[in-house]
Amino acid sequence: MQFGHFDDRAKEYVITRPNTPRPWSNYLGSLDYGAIITNNAGGYSFYKSALSSRFLRLRSNSVPMDQPGRYFYLRDQVTGDFWSSSWQPVGKPLSKYKSTCRHGTAYTIITSRYSAIETESTYFVPLGQAFEYWRLKVTNKSKQPRTLALFTYCEMASPWHMPNDLTNLQYSQFITKATVDQEMLGMAVHPYHAFDPQNLMGCHRLWMTLVGAPLIGYETVRERFLGSVYHTYANPQAVIEGRCSNFLAEGENAIGTLQTEITLQPGETRELIAMLGLGTPESHGYAARAEFGTPERCEAELQKLKQHWHSLLGAVKVKTPDAEFDAMANTWGAYNALITYTWSRHASLIYNGERDGLGFRDTVQDFLGAMPMLREQIRERLELMLTGQVSNGGAMPVVAPFSHQPGTMPPPKREEYRSDDCQWFFNAIPDYVAETGDLDFYRKVLPYADQGEATVLGHLRRALEFNLERSGKNGLPCGLHADWNDCVKMGYNGESVMVAEQLRFGLATYATIAEKLHAVYCPGDATPSSRPPDHGEDAAAPAPSSYLAEAAWARTELTRLEAAIQKAAWDGEWFLWAIGEDGYRYGSKTESEGKIYINTQVWAVMSGAATPEQGRKCMDALKRDLATPYGIMLSAPPFTHTPPTVMGGVIYNHGIKENAGIFCHTQSWAVIAEAMLGNGDQAYDYYRAFMPAAYNTRAELREIEPYVHCQTTYATCNRNAGKSRVPWLSGTASWSHHTALQWILGVRPELDGLRIDPCIPRSWPGFTMTRVFRGKTIRIEVKNPNGVSKGVGSLVINGKKIDGNLAPLDRLTDGTKVVATLG
Repeated sequence: MQFGHFDDRAKEYVITRPNTPRPWSNYLGSLDYGAIITNNAGGYSFYKSALSSRFLRLRSNSVPMDQPGRYFYLRDQVTGDFWSSSWQPVGKPLSKYKSTCRHGTAYTIITSRYSAIETESTYFVPLGQAFEYWRLKVTNKSKQPRTLALFTYCEMASPWHMPNDLTNLQYSQFITKATVDQEMLGMAVHPYHAFDPQNLMGCHRLWMTLVGAPLIGYETVRERFLGSVYHTYANPQAVIEGRCSNFLAEGENAIGTLQTEITLQPGETRELIAMLGLGTPESHGYAARAEFGTPERCEAELQKLKQHWHSLLGAVKVKTPDAEFDAMANTWGAYNALITYTWSRHASLIYNGERDGLGFRDTVQDFLGAMPMLREQIRERLELMLTGQVSNGGAMPVVAPFSHQPGTMPPPKREEYRSDDCQWFFNAIPDYVAETGDLDFYRKVLPYADQGEATVLGHLRRALEFNLERSGKNGLPCGLHADWNDCVKMGYNGESVMVAEQLRFGLATYATIAEKLHAVYCPGDATPSSRPPDHGEDAAAPAPSSYLAEAAWARTELTRLEAAIQKAAWDGEWFLWAIGEDGYRYGSKTESEGKIYINTQVWAVMSGAATPEQGRKCMDALKRDLATPYGIMLSAPPFTHTPPTVMGGVIYNHGIKENAGIFCHTQSWAVIAEAMLGNGDQAYDYYRAFMPAAYNTRAELREIEPYVHCQTTYATCNRNAGKSRVPWLSGTASWSHHTALQWILGVRPELDGLRIDPCIPRSWPGFTMTRVFRGKTIRIEVKNPNGVSKGVGSLVINGKKIDGNLAPLDRLTDGTKVVATLG
């Protein structure tokens, strides 16, 4: 069943049936002013924090699950019939009500037609502003004049702290106060709370205004608008009667309802604009209305917003034989990665601010998906996350940008450290340096979260030492509070095989970085220095002469670790999950539950820990035991009898989350592993199994948005097989976009140029890509005349053939044409 389609030209997803299986959402706003909106105008708004600075209310997991929202109600003043400009909340019969929702890049447009009245409501937050536009165009498609009453509606949080707003009603119901004048509604929560007009986070003041028609009424209390506690958003008494009470709130549930009335001649269109923003009318509202409150300015701001986002997405453009893949790579996978980078796991219809800040390991991975688009803009947040590392090499679990003070933060307690946190630096930081060419970044001195400072290279060294210093009996890193899988209860000193593989990857990457630094900053010096590495409390400058010593140290540790992995973790056909503190071997072939685990197989290949024979053997076992039509299960068989003290995932039903569910975050790693092994057909099959657009024509199966990634999908051992959950904010978004561009299409930035190394289905005749790299637009064409998956046989740059598959930096100018032929 299909509910919409991709409009690639407009970079929009168009929902043509409003009764989607679940609300399908979009994001408005920026790093400061954030908002969620659904295809039926549900959602909420917040400033920087969805926990402590949310000002529009949404009740999580309610029925319907996306109400309240930002609504326009319309009432025919002759017949008394009423409806909403979005299908919900009134919910007229779809035999009489037609609706289309266009979700775009930070804007949403909902058009509807009912009773010969056509409406178009557009929602967005203009760039750099702290207010949102709701633009409504109303057209009379009938043959007689129509007089309509129009009502806005939103519900304000009280206070701007989500848990208090929804639970502490003996407090939150009594602290609101409204004001109104000829132009504007003002609403204050904590009206006597000190207000700083320069600091809008938690300012507890809102203003709302209506432009384009006179204000004839208002409502500021929810119960007065609805009429009684037995009415709902579907049948509010004020709309039924066609008038508001003009009562000013002094306590109770605050709302923003502004009423006007218009008369339309046949064929006539009227445009109205509602504006909702932070601050008071005096501090922000009047000035915003004066500057932005015209249809012309609203349209100009919308076009500026589109241009901004489309410019970011324009960093990479691909054309392949798979149109659904292209829709993700060019627009929705990229946009999903940017939104996930912006809000981490903080604000969606699922996440409601409970993670108040940037989860450390999540955010460091999120750089990968955003890197091609944000490029140099990445650096500020990358430095922020480096300053979230503790001087012992571990990390703060969450970094809150609005309160983080490097050098003064109390470190986590010993039992709170996760073993994988800082290992993700070895994916993100080299990718940043490759994208930007900013090799000197490794020499930048940055503070630790708690005390001391080091160069970025020093931070990387401490990340490695953190795990090396916390190794178990078998020489593998301890799992500590958790590795990537929070549910594996291996004991604090139990050993994580996945982190061992990550550490192996980190040591190899570190050695390569150090050798490159030596080659650039001290060429001709072949004598390793005995000076200590440039990290620690007193580090003030890099130590170039120690780079070769650093590389030698890393390779020595790598050799020791590699031997330990081979001795302790290989189980004959695949790699173990972990080794418990008591010696228990998780993921052994002798187990009846959870005997094989996706992460350690794919990371064995990605890290180089597996021999070629082991790599093929463990990936074959993965396919046999874990692969399903909807993705690869995290583990199998499911847990039933294993106690939760050993595997916390047993609390979940079979086939979801950590109990043999399809964890979509991990899917890209299987794609990368198969691409590294040269199996393009299998890599692409794995990719399409979890690619959202592949489910567009069977959306009733997946249920959630077919244009964005999700966290988890039910596996075939569950009766909900194929249904997906937790859309938008997931490591899936970042890794999948990174994987599509760098491993399937195989265009990888390196410090010295662009590596062209595709691994595609053999049936593809080739593809094209336009990519912005170091400020230059590069046109790439890959040809596959021999029907192979991998292996560049020839590389031609601007008509001249070169050896190998690296397009060197000195050959790349703006407009360069690169042609790679496989085979």
